[in-house]
Amino acid sequence: MRGRAIVLMGFMGTGKSEVGRRLAQRLGRSFVDTDQLVEERAGKRVAAIFAEDGEPVFRGFEREAVIDAAGRKSVVVAVGGGAVLDPENVRHLQESGILIHLTARPEIILGRVGDAKSRPLLREDPRGTVARLLAERGPVYAAAADITVDTSERTADEVVGEIQSALARSERWKSST
Repeated sequence: MRGRAIVLMGFMGTGKSEVGRRLAQRLGRSFVDTDQLVEERAGKRVAAIFAEDGEPVFRGFEREAVIDAAGRKSVVVAVGGGAVLDPENVRHLQESGILIHLTARPEIILGRVGDAKSRPLLREDPRGTVARLLAERGPVYAAAADITVDTSERTADEVVGEIQSALARSERWKSST
């Protein structure tokens, strides 16, 4: 799997982008954030796509970004929190490499996301929405994941170290290298 992707997935605020950048740097890989790919293609921020065009339009851009990212070699990919709700996205990501589910407790997530207005899905009731979405998405993340790492109260570098250790122990990862 040396050329295969390492895909970080999970709920917003679990550290996918920050951990992904650091993991890629440590492993000498490139880093791709699918939300960034979406913004580049759409020419506007994710929040603006949701507000102006709606979630279905965003999910279409996201699907294209996942296919693009999954086709790259020797990359660490951070996918948006809802990307794995689409079974086709999961299939592409699983074919491209190993999926790592980053988790965090709800209160940690709320502290990390900052201004909920910048998060399209959290605008109305941040605390209630986080609880509801975690309950809905948790089983989907768990089913898709090869490895799960809790990022609560841990630095990005500590999470990167745990991911590296988990990869070293992973039979799926070792059998593909």
